Formats: sequence, C-alpha cells, structure tokens
Amino acid sequence: MAMRLRQVVLVAGDLARVEAEIVDGLAVEACVHDLGVAQFGLRNVLFPVGDTLLEVVSPVEEGTAAGRHLARRGGDGGYMVIMQTDDLDGFGDRLGDLGVRVVLEARMPGIHGLHLHPGDVGGAILSVDETDDWTDWPWAGPDWREHRRTGLANEIVAVEVQADDPAAMAGRWGEVLRRPVEDTVVALDGGEVRFVTIRDDRGEGLAGVEVRASRQADLEIGGVRFALRPA
Repeated sequence: MAMRLRQVVLVAGDLARVEAEIVDGLAVEACVHDLGVAQFGLRNVLFPVGDTLLEVVSPVEEGTAAGRHLARRGGDGGYMVIMQTDDLDGFGDRLGDLGVRVVLEARMPGIHGLHLHPGDVGGAILSVDETDDWTDWPWAGPDWREHRRTGLANEIVAVEVQADDPAAMAGRWGEVLRRPVEDTVVALDGGEVRFVTIRDDRGEGLAGVEVRASRQADLEIGGVRFALRPA
C-alpha cells in the first residue's frame, strides 16, 4: 500500500493575509479558491508546490470545526495532513480494529478521502485519500498544474507535529498508516512526518513544514514554521 504526503492544510482567521504571506514567502501561485468548502462554513485557497499542495481554510460561519481549532490553539496554525494512497479500501478496513473513527468521507469526481478523528490519532486531522489517477489531485481544481511555480519552492517534503509524547504519537501514526517509525519520524513513500516536543504555549498540533527549495530560509507563515531547504 503506497502512502505519500500530498497536501498540508493551515487554518487562518484572515484568509487574504495568509494567502499574501504564502505568495510572498514561497513565490507560489494560487490555483483555486473556495472549491467545495462552503458546505462546511469555510473559504479556502490552494497552492501547488510542485506536485504537493498547500491549502489554507478560514471559517466564515459560527460553529465550524476550523473555528474551534483557531480558538483552541490561540490563532492561525496547522490544521490537517493529507496522505495519498493507492488502496483506500484496504486502509479503511483496518480502522475499526485500530479504534480509529472516520469523521468525514470526502468525495468529488476522481477522489475519495477519509478524515480521521484527531482524538484517535493525535496532533492533527489526518486524511487518507485515493485518486482515480495517481498523478492528479481533484481537490485543487481541474487546472492546478498550470499554476505550478517552482522557481523557489519545489515540494513539501515533511511536516512537524508538536506532541506531549513525540515517540508515542509517532508510534500511533505509524500504526494507523502502516508505515515504519524510526525514533519519532514516520517514513512515507514521499516525505515524512516528524514528531517533536512542544516548543511554545499552543500545545499539541501541526507546527512545521519543510519545503525543498532553491535556497535556504526560515519563515513563519500562518502561525507555522516553514523551513526552506535545498535538496
């Protein structure tokens, strides 16, 4: 069963401000706005980073899960990690035995995903999705490839999740994703998930993103640490 890091999602109170931070800091271009999220009381924007995606969601209604996340973590920050698999049925068949609840089955033509309960996995909302075409990503709209700008940022290669017990949370993610774990790192077919000790007063959550880039830089965008690192 293949499992690769495909999309990272941030949550922001002011979508336009964080969108501008991303464009300025990563030199990328938005490929779509507000695709399929109005039903959840959200607005969003997506950016291709090579063949990986960066999304920002922002609540526009009261009582949304994203709004509660903003309040709980004290502002903008990381929200969701989306993996791509080639066997969603096989992945989903194991979840009951692992005690993992599915909070949402997300669908649109060409893609189907399972959003897992963060209380059963830890750290962030984890989604595992399968596409009809491995190279495509319908969440980003029909022409997302035309908006790829790789002069600076080429690919999202890792995420960092703050945890009270990084080793235990890494073990849980490895168990759920059926991926090897070394110390506090879950290895994927493309990229990795790293679990680190809590470095601020915001508690557990998605706190860092590493991007393969043409030069080295350390940025903060939307309450998340972005490490740009040459290959």
